[in-house]
Amino acid sequence: MSNKGLIIEERARDIGDFLVGRLLPFRKKRTVGPFIFIDHMGPSTIGPGSYMDIGQHPHIGLSTLTYLFEGSVRHRDSIGSDQIIEPGAVNWMTAGKGAAHTERTPEPLRDGRTTNLHGFQIWVALPKELEFIEPVFHHFEKATLPEWNSNGMTFTLIAGEAYGRRSPVPVHSPLFMIQIKATENASLQIKGEVTGEIGICVVSGHVMACDQRIDAGSMIVSKTEDACKVVVSEDAHLLLFGGQPLPEERHIFWNFVASDRTTIEKASQLWKEKGFPEVEGDDSYIPLPE
Repeated sequence: MSNKGLIIEERARDIGDFLVGRLLPFRKKRTVGPFIFIDHMGPSTIGPGSYMDIGQHPHIGLSTLTYLFEGSVRHRDSIGSDQIIEPGAVNWMTAGKGAAHTERTPEPLRDGRTTNLHGFQIWVALPKELEFIEPVFHHFEKATLPEWNSNGMTFTLIAGEAYGRRSPVPVHSPLFMIQIKATENASLQIKGEVTGEIGICVVSGHVMACDQRIDAGSMIVSKTEDACKVVVSEDAHLLLFGGQPLPEERHIFWNFVASDRTTIEKASQLWKEKGFPEVEGDDSYIPLPE
């Protein structure tokens, strides 16, 4: 994923136990646990003239998590990975000291038809002591992720630990990300089921929190670990995420995340000089923004 520009000017508002905003980061809350960037991708129509073609771009100091609701994307990286991700599966690339990747509409879908693409692309900052680890890529099919039903809702544990379960995704700090789909109005029990900071992205439907209605396209962040009383609409589709915050501030520039600005400056210069590892057989190159 290429972060073409962080747009964080959406107004955040305080409704009591929660902050409400759009995307991550937003002005009043830069991170939720180790999650530093969340991009709601689509829903978009993909077809002739509008295929996804994100050329080579770099990352450092983070793991990227791609999770789709509709469509498919081909991921290739400088580690040697070549993976098509389908809805419900997880692509997890830990960039560490530096990796480049591309994201494109797979060739089988470039046959003139139109398809839908919808999902989330997420950045999780690495702990300081792991910022320079060797890059690695993992892929997990939908069937390998814990899934269960409770109180009129279906839960899928995408990453981390929650509700007494653990995802196979190899995370690097205590966190959780859960997809929730409701089939009836329900009270979402969060207290005691997750630990750390808590965020909820409303993909569709709505939730009620502190007597306020929060509609699709917004995110709410709990100001305390035990304040989450949330009522979910019968058609709600949510991402519940968060975890333990990292102790140090994180700096972010373009696709680079680091605990030290000097690290970002060095990575920027290296990308300018085309010194990053490359995706084999791909000569695309997204230049560093000025």
